[in-house]
Amino acid sequence: MKTRSCFILMGRAVLALALSFCPLITVQAVAAETASASALENSVVKVFSTLRGPDPYKPWSKAGPQEVTGSGVVIDGHRILTNAHVVGYASQVQIQANGAGDKIPATVLAISRGMDLALLKIDDDSFFDSHKPVPRANVLPDVRDAVLAYGYPTGGTSLSITKGIVSRIEFVRYNYPVSGLRIQIDAAINPGNSGGPVIAGDKMIGLAFAGALNMQNIGYIIPNEEIDLFLRDEASGTPHGKPAMFDTIQTLENPALRTFLKLGKNVEGAVVLAPFSKEADYPLKELDVITHIGDFPIDNQGMVKLNANSRVRFQYRVQQLAKNGLLPLTVVRNGASMKVSLPVSSSHPMLIPSLAGNYPSYFIFGPMVFSRATSEFMNVPNGNPQILYGMAFAGNPLMTRRGDKPDAQREELVVIASPFFPHKLMNGYSTRFFSVLYSVNGVPVRSLAHLVTLLRDQTDDLLTFRFEQRDAEAIVVPRKEMLAATESILTDNGIRSEASPDMLKIWNEKTPAGK
Repeated sequence: MKTRSCFILMGRAVLALALSFCPLITVQAVAAETASASALENSVVKVFSTLRGPDPYKPWSKAGPQEVTGSGVVIDGHRILTNAHVVGYASQVQIQANGAGDKIPATVLAISRGMDLALLKIDDDSFFDSHKPVPRANVLPDVRDAVLAYGYPTGGTSLSITKGIVSRIEFVRYNYPVSGLRIQIDAAINPGNSGGPVIAGDKMIGLAFAGALNMQNIGYIIPNEEIDLFLRDEASGTPHGKPAMFDTIQTLENPALRTFLKLGKNVEGAVVLAPFSKEADYPLKELDVITHIGDFPIDNQGMVKLNANSRVRFQYRVQQLAKNGLLPLTVVRNGASMKVSLPVSSSHPMLIPSLAGNYPSYFIFGPMVFSRATSEFMNVPNGNPQILYGMAFAGNPLMTRRGDKPDAQREELVVIASPFFPHKLMNGYSTRFFSVLYSVNGVPVRSLAHLVTLLRDQTDDLLTFRFEQRDAEAIVVPRKEMLAATESILTDNGIRSEASPDMLKIWNEKTPAGK
């Protein structure tokens, strides 16, 4: 009994000793967690930008200044990561730390509009002594993982933190033609949150970049995998963007389609509906069935496994598997399986491209303003169903050729970018605003540069402009009077130059006859 009592007493003493340390351990853990949270909050900044974007309908000038705010986060290398749409076309950028009263000037170091990512730098490196980089997770989160979204949504000046979970992971289009992984969360993401970090545990899993319009509790983040691709591409010194496939693909779910293709039950994959190129040496052919990308099997919905709980479109694996511009695929063609190497790149030439961060080229000739058709130029028609209907009814190429690639006959579409300036030379003609120029004196126009060359070298007294749509009248004007009118029109409208620098260079290469 004495021995047993002794052991009981000793056990109680050890327990009491352990319990006596529990409050101390708890306080230390709370203190460490508080310090970590404070350091994280100190690394999230508010971004202030003054944007001067392009004005596609007055291409000789910029749009009026627009003040926007967003969020950013300190990362390694004394850099701040944010979204491209927060600082794109910025004439001024400033950042402000949490709880600080001063704004610090910043410069855009790198930008990817396709991936909606940008890097900022500031001149004062001492800022980073007290604002440390946020550690980034190197694996994707799981669905249902808890997350915290940090940022500066509009409506307040202090740091906001919202809580939620990971809802799903997808591979979707960001800004055409770039696609990437996207994580959906149910933590609130509002205007101003863009560029702020989203945290799981004690590490950043991605960058907030969008909320779903007219929906509640749906926000989207760019995961670290995409961010790391962007950082590596920029670090290379010659950024190339993300490689991608541009072939048209359809699923293999329908039984009749499988019968038509004479496929065995064991064949799964995605069908090539239209190869990106019709050249004889292009590796993919119409109605090929892509069964594997690298070693990853593709199911009949065109999906591959991302992890145990998620599938994404198989094109996601392109950015992981492409080497030196070639992508390994396995296809079934006419019943036989074969391996092919598909050329891939980040470039996808379009007849109606994006400005990609540039300002539009233009050429003013008398009362007429010519420019290139771009996706930005289509902003007004896209928002007006009546204009779209009228353009479609007339067969305007801005509608009928939206998805076409350029070729030797048509490198780009030349448009009338603005209503005609008031002038007697245009008496009796309706404005051709949004019309696509087809020819000058019977010569088809390939590009804006080609148009400037044609007008520069023209010697005929009269110029006939024809437009590519059913209801477009021809415009005939005296050449010398158009040249003479240009200068007065520029002066009357406060326009500094008759052309953008690239077009002015072409115009001045040779003095036009009779000018």
